Order: sequence, then C-alpha cells, then structure tokens
Amino acid sequence: MIHAKDSLAGVAPYAPGRPTSEIKRKYGLSHVVKLASNENPLGASPKAVEAVKKSAESVFLYPDPDSFNLRTALADYHGLKPDQFVFGTGSDGLIELVCKTFLGEGDESIMPAPSFSLYALNVLSAGATPVEVPLDENWHYSPVAMLPYITDRTKVIWLCNPNNPTGGIFTEEEQTAFLNQVPEDILVIIDEAYYEYAATVGSYPNSLKQLKNRKNILILRTFSKIYGLAGLRVGYGMGDPAIISEMEKTRPPFNVCSSAQAAAEASLADCEFVNRSLAENCENMAYLEDAFSAMGLSFVKSYTNFIAVNTGKDSKTVYEKLLTLGYIVKGGHVLGMPGYLRVTVGTREECEGFVAALSQVLKELN
Repeated sequence: MIHAKDSLAGVAPYAPGRPTSEIKRKYGLSHVVKLASNENPLGASPKAVEAVKKSAESVFLYPDPDSFNLRTALADYHGLKPDQFVFGTGSDGLIELVCKTFLGEGDESIMPAPSFSLYALNVLSAGATPVEVPLDENWHYSPVAMLPYITDRTKVIWLCNPNNPTGGIFTEEEQTAFLNQVPEDILVIIDEAYYEYAATVGSYPNSLKQLKNRKNILILRTFSKIYGLAGLRVGYGMGDPAIISEMEKTRPPFNVCSSAQAAAEASLADCEFVNRSLAENCENMAYLEDAFSAMGLSFVKSYTNFIAVNTGKDSKTVYEKLLTLGYIVKGGHVLGMPGYLRVTVGTREECEGFVAALSQVLKELN
C-alpha cells in the first residue's frame, strides 16, 4: 500500500462552497443561490470579459511565465518595482508557495484561529507545525497577541486582514506595533484578499508603506473577490525582491494562464466596476445587518463582502436545511465558529431570498 508523508496524517481536504449544479441535482431544484464563497454577485468587469475572449485566440501557446504585462501594470498601479511581485493561482497558490519555499520539518508557523483554513493545511503539508492563536470572545484579534507564541522555531506568521471567516480588521497602529517587535528573520504574511472592501476605513493599515523599511513582509492580494475573477485564479504577492527571488525558485513556470493575466490587467483599468461593486456591497450589507437585528440575531461587524451571523442553532443543521431551500452558505461547523453561518453579500434579491429562507428554517427549529 502506498503511504503519503507523515505530515499529511492530520490534514483534512479543504471544504469549498458547493457548486449550484450539484445542489440542483441533489435536491431537484431549478433555482439555487450560492452565498458561500464570497464571489462578486455582479460578475466581472466587462473589460475583463472582453480580454478573456481575445485571449482565446492564443490558447495553443503557453502563457507568459513572468506575467510581464500584468506585472508592469501592477507596478504602476501600486508605485512599486516589477521585481517586487510574485504571481500565483489565486491567494491559495501563493499560500502554498510560501510554505513550499520557507517551511520544512521542525519549523513552526503562527496564525489566528479561526482564520483561513488553507494556512494550517499548507503548513502541515510542508511538514511544519501550525501554532494557532485564538481570537477573543468577540471574534477579533490583535497581531500583538501573537508575539508570546514566537519561538526560535518560528519561521512564518500569518496575518489575515480583514480576517476570514469573521470579517473583522485590526488597525494600522496594531499592525505597526506588532511588526516593530517581530524578529527580522521571521517572514510575516499580510493576507489582504478583501483589501478593497476595507481600504476606505480610516484605521485600516496601509501595508504597502511598510515595504519601504521592512524586508520580512509579503502582502497578498487577489483578483478573485472585488474583481470577480474567481474562476480564473490569479493572485499576487508584494514584497522585498529577495523574498520574491526565493519564491520564484519554487513557483511553477506557467501557474497563471494567459486569460487570467489578460483579465486581471483589464480589471485594473475599470475603476467604475470596482466602485459599483463596493456601493452595492455596502447597501446590501446594511440590509443584512438590519434584517439580522430584526430577527434578534447577533453578527460580527464585517469589512468584507461576507458576514458571520449567529443563528443560535446547530450550524450544520441550519446549513443543510438551507440547501434544501436552494441557498448555499458556509456553515460555522467547518469554520471554527459553532452556531454561525458565513454568508456572502449577494444582490438585493439574493439577500432578501436568503433572509426569508433563514427565517423559515429557524422557525422550523424552534
């Protein structure tokens, strides 16, 4: 019998949001709404869609291994140098690449808990040990709370801001206080997958300015959320050229396809689409907050395009009953948040339908 490496013994596969086609088949439904994976309900920028169509003409060619055009566009957009970027198949691919490059047997990696489950999964896969720092009773955390967990075996620390699955943020003051005390030989990952949703909050950190004076941080961003390119899988990291150079040694040469590169570059040029997405998300987030309050349900204040709501019931039961009504969300039983549901902010029609379905399920369970 073939055996995988020992470090995988405690690893459970990532549990993604189920596709609508699967739920339609399973429950005999004609209409299903997916509010589980924090996708943009408006889709993608029309400019990105056109870029994908045009890129189809060259699908017989390997993609540019260096993502030159996208790299140049991002360097101009962020005011950085081209050699400060590394690309991956979404943030997921970059998380894997970090662990593949900087972690090995005997190393430790610190992260908040609950947070994005792929941190721990990839740390374990690399043979290292995840060190989880619990959030407080309000589902918040400050990076400074991680400092006591640092040992001489610590190699990588993960900061998720805004945090997934809670949606909360930590401030610029908290981030700076933390970075000032972290040893320079420890790599700090600042995962900002939901950056665009939180960027207008006055206390939210401007992590890019940290790159000027610090050589031990890597900032992760993605085109999967606000830009609506989840199906194309393109993310990027920004850091010191020395960090990028090491990651390039382990990065697959063609890990971002031509269509993804073209769509991402086009998305950067469509500010109108981003602003419209932000405006609709803000309006519908407020609707959900008001609806939950009217139902007597507490929730975690979110600075993203999702919200975690406390149903007061067994989250797996509520999650499964919602599936039968055609609504796919993420149950807290797989997120480390018992009793909660994590719900993507959809269109107003989707949000209204979800609230009605949740009300029905909770009445049935009373």
